[in-house]
Amino acid sequence: MSTLAWFSIASLAAWLWLLLGQGFFWRTDQRLPPERPGGERWPRVAVVVPARDEAEVLPLSLPSLLAQDYPGVAEVFLVDDGSTDGTGRLAVELAARDGGLPLTVVSPGEPEPGWTGKLWALRHGMALARARGPEFLLLTDADIAHEPDSLRRLVAAAVGNDLDLVSQMARLRVASFWERLVVPAFVYFFAQLYPFRWINRARPLATAAAGGCVLLRTETAVAADVPEAIRQAVIDDVSLARAVRRAGGRIWLGLAERVDSVRPYPGLGELWRMVARSAYAQLRHSPLLLAGTVAGLALVYLVPPVALVAGAWGGDAPAAWAGGAAWAVMAGTYVPMLRYYRQPLWPAPLLPFTAFLYLLMTVDSAVRHYRGRGAAWKGRTYARPEAAPDR
Repeated sequence: MSTLAWFSIASLAAWLWLLLGQGFFWRTDQRLPPERPGGERWPRVAVVVPARDEAEVLPLSLPSLLAQDYPGVAEVFLVDDGSTDGTGRLAVELAARDGGLPLTVVSPGEPEPGWTGKLWALRHGMALARARGPEFLLLTDADIAHEPDSLRRLVAAAVGNDLDLVSQMARLRVASFWERLVVPAFVYFFAQLYPFRWINRARPLATAAAGGCVLLRTETAVAADVPEAIRQAVIDDVSLARAVRRAGGRIWLGLAERVDSVRPYPGLGELWRMVARSAYAQLRHSPLLLAGTVAGLALVYLVPPVALVAGAWGGDAPAAWAGGAAWAVMAGTYVPMLRYYRQPLWPAPLLPFTAFLYLLMTVDSAVRHYRGRGAAWKGRTYARPEAAPDR
């Protein structure tokens, strides 16, 4: 057989393994654990929202938090992280207009050396919140909108199932062409890297969280020394989950039904920057891991369409057959995520092209790192951030 045929067979074998052996990552049925009958209890909750220059999205997100129908005591702490667009003032105005849960707005000043901006903001917000004695902290981004029963369902899942961290992957906005092409794939690749079923097992095989929506038990946060223990992390959600797991906490992660991101990424440039700012940090700034990732993406995602087209054109039947089969499995595993996002299925066969874009974004992330630009976000650059400290 030809070299191309061997590569295509290797790709097909990889896809068969991913289909059956990678925690059924492609399934989208990991939703909040069911509430246990008779276990209703509504402990005090503090909602902490780090916000930097979020005036554009805050009118769509903050009112949804203030309008939570939580049966217990809850309050919201918004940390204005050096905004220049009036984020803090707007938050006060929205609370005065809409009412609902009590809102406190604080501004901690610029981060100290060794801290990323979001975690610096969380540090101050969590410290202020803990003074009120909450049993749980809801850490949620400023672009995340919650349905009125979101907090109640999160707390019920945590209390009823004795969980220390409950996290939901918010449904990201999908409206423009590039969002349709790139955004569902972002969640698909995340689930492939961190299969939710592996995370949610009694004996977990992976650890991760989704930073946009994290309900965290306060005593577990103290035991895990969060956020101090992860203060340099750019990928703060995975770092947080690892810190909680090291402290003996039980973690659950799944897809959201009642939690949505309202942040727009209308063009490829915005999506590119979103991925590139942290992709190389995920690889721990390792050239070897980068090379392995590029090779793996090429074998798994790019070889199948190349083998199918080249094999069919050149009369290489084994290459064409194996490439076509691998491409079909690939597209089939992507369909559930597209349906979760309520999207048409045309992006499924285009997944190799989308994966190629992610490959380029990852390489660009490394280039930015070695040029000293590191992870840049809203006017701040972290030249050599930590991906997920293990200490």
